[in-house]
Amino acid sequence: MTGVALDGSAAGSAGSEPRGLANALLKRQLQRYPSTGRRYAMLAIVVATTIVLYYLYYVEGSITPLMLPYYHMSFLYFLYLLVVSNAVGAFTAFIGGISDRIGRANLAIYGVLAVGLIQLVAVPNIHSEFGFAIAYVAIGFVEGIILVVTPALIRDFSPQMGRASAMGFWALGPTLGSLVASLVAEHTLPHLAPWQDQFIISGTVCMVMFAIAFVWLRELAPGLRDQLMVSLKERALVEARARGLDVEAAIAHPLRSMMRLDLLSSSVAISLFLLIYYASVSVLTIYWVVVFNQSTANANGINVWYWGFDAAMLVIVGVVSDRLRVRKPFMLIGAVGAIVMTLVFISKAHEPTTSYYTLVAIVSALGIFIAFSYTPWMAAYTEAVEAHNPALSATGLAVWGWVLRIVVAASFLVLPHVITTATTLVDHQNAATDLKTLEAASSYVPGPGNASPPPLPASLATQLDQIGPPGQALADFLQHRPLPASLAPQLTGLLAFKPAAALVQKGEAVTPAMYLAVAKSSPQLASLLRQEELIIPAQKASPDQWVNWWWVCLAGEAIFLLLVFNMKGRWSPRAARRDFEEREAMIATEMARIHAAGAPGPVGTP
Repeated sequence: MTGVALDGSAAGSAGSEPRGLANALLKRQLQRYPSTGRRYAMLAIVVATTIVLYYLYYVEGSITPLMLPYYHMSFLYFLYLLVVSNAVGAFTAFIGGISDRIGRANLAIYGVLAVGLIQLVAVPNIHSEFGFAIAYVAIGFVEGIILVVTPALIRDFSPQMGRASAMGFWALGPTLGSLVASLVAEHTLPHLAPWQDQFIISGTVCMVMFAIAFVWLRELAPGLRDQLMVSLKERALVEARARGLDVEAAIAHPLRSMMRLDLLSSSVAISLFLLIYYASVSVLTIYWVVVFNQSTANANGINVWYWGFDAAMLVIVGVVSDRLRVRKPFMLIGAVGAIVMTLVFISKAHEPTTSYYTLVAIVSALGIFIAFSYTPWMAAYTEAVEAHNPALSATGLAVWGWVLRIVVAASFLVLPHVITTATTLVDHQNAATDLKTLEAASSYVPGPGNASPPPLPASLATQLDQIGPPGQALADFLQHRPLPASLAPQLTGLLAFKPAAALVQKGEAVTPAMYLAVAKSSPQLASLLRQEELIIPAQKASPDQWVNWWWVCLAGEAIFLLLVFNMKGRWSPRAARRDFEEREAMIATEMARIHAAGAPGPVGTP
């Protein structure tokens, strides 16, 4: 028989890695556990792939205020699109689960190719809301698969003793994806006029990532990945057992093996905890714009801080969790901290003048505590899956992906019924911007108590010009330029518009005669007046409605806090260290027996 050395090397052809084009492009399997350098390279490719995919998936959230008017898409339509995309992703998560049988690498690689082509070629050339919806749902289809396949690959290449660190890097995918989307939008939107450029940039990056993964990404052969591995010292034992492992028997009855109460309850817990995260990646930009009057670029700037702190803590807490060998204390601290910061976040909803950096500080702290819970939870969940059957890791992750996407889809289905004003404010955001510009310019108009107003700033003059004839007329008047005859009626309309708009601001009715006086000189101003009657009540009601949704998110955090106590794992680092030492002794004994016998050990896991 073929012998196995203590360093994990195998003698004989049975341990050699199949070579050739077929294995490189089809199976992509490693028959031996990779060296440290190659293992880190595989982990790095998976992490980078995940970051790029989520960057691509979250681009729409960074440009929603610009994209919706272009497609004449209502906010309600957009939310229902998120529902459909997440619902589709919920069920395609089970496609990711079958990677226990067919392998993982090709699903990830060709998924990257598919969404990259959609993002780069299709979306920039789509000009209808239905066409965009089809493209976005197609991306959601692939994302459901990737949601399962990539953490399964991370699990395969990371023993339990480094699992939290590895999962912390994996969790950088969704977080850094959001960060990159916001960062690119913040720095390119002011310079690249078409918002479609955001899709071209992300699609190009995705195609580069496809090329890298296509050439270098590999996966463990089934006999290696289907076993439990707590530390790298078990590498030789895992390779020995892989020779006699009955893979078909190990992966039989996948759903029956993984539809367990502890896995389902844990998946529900984290899905509810992450309600605020998924609201953040989809509608937080809109929240900053409609409630705090931030520009789209500034809104993305706030988000950059949020995702940056979250990303850093994902890795830091993973390393510390592995060092202490416990998960649950970190989940508890994160849940309590997230609840506290969500309460602070809620308290600012009625303070629209809250400064940019105050908002940054609040959401950055929130991001830190979300990470404090999420990385240890990912590690604990994969360990719970392995406790049931390590050969069905992807199926166990598919259960989580399915629950997560169902909860997120349901949340977006409920959201428009809680925040009813969002549709009005998003659909009329251009009018709201024009009204805000006219109001800002009014302080530069000479009048009672303002006989010598300061000169009109050039930036405000530019904004007035963008409104159209009424704004151009006011800009010319305030800059003391000759007013073209064609714009003269606009000044008359503005004189009639100002008192009517003041009534709307007070919540009083505008008389038909006042409408007629405005419309006679400027139909555009009359249209703005009509829209203002919708916008002002929505702006006043909006903070309360957003607060209601943040309370729903806080309730999800509280449920997670309670369910932490039912999850797998130790509370005490000392007890966890004792468990590890007992396993190390058992592994040493079994390896000594295998070495003495000169043959592979029995099938199964310790």
